[in-house]
Amino acid sequence: MRNTYKFSFLLVLSFILMSFSVHKFYVGIYQIDYVPQKKMLQITARIFVDDLNDALAKKYNRTMLLGDKNETEQDELLLKNYLQEKMVIRINGKLIPLEFMSKELEDNVLICYLRGVNISKVSKFNIVNNILYDHVTDQQNIIQTNINNVKKSLLLTESKSTGQISY
Repeated sequence: MRNTYKFSFLLVLSFILMSFSVHKFYVGIYQIDYVPQKKMLQITARIFVDDLNDALAKKYNRTMLLGDKNETEQDELLLKNYLQEKMVIRINGKLIPLEFMSKELEDNVLICYLRGVNISKVSKFNIVNNILYDHVTDQQNIIQTNINNVKKSLLLTESKSTGQISY
């Protein structure tokens, strides 16, 4: 268990250090916490903003300005649509609609906050995460979960974009 914490810490530290310079790594980090008192999943996604802008520009055939002072409401709407299309979560086999809450820019990383509600208990967690795979085939998405006070992680890639954890 300690190795899992050390590995997670090193991955997060590496991601933070990479965000201070032009990156050559294609990594997204997704923290997913289950809050039983609120019957809610809270999701924090950390994605390099330049990769996200490029992927959305390619998908929607328009210039994207996420994180820029000239960002438009349309840019944010397309971001919401993209995240909801590319990340699918099922709890106990039931599809959980994800609601985009907000976002903020930290250096060159866009931090997006989402949630899923009306979740009374979690025994099986399934995720499909295809974010940025259509743009960068080397993209890796690290999923860190804290569900039922149990921390587990998944590493998803273009060739393995689905993961499952049982509790």
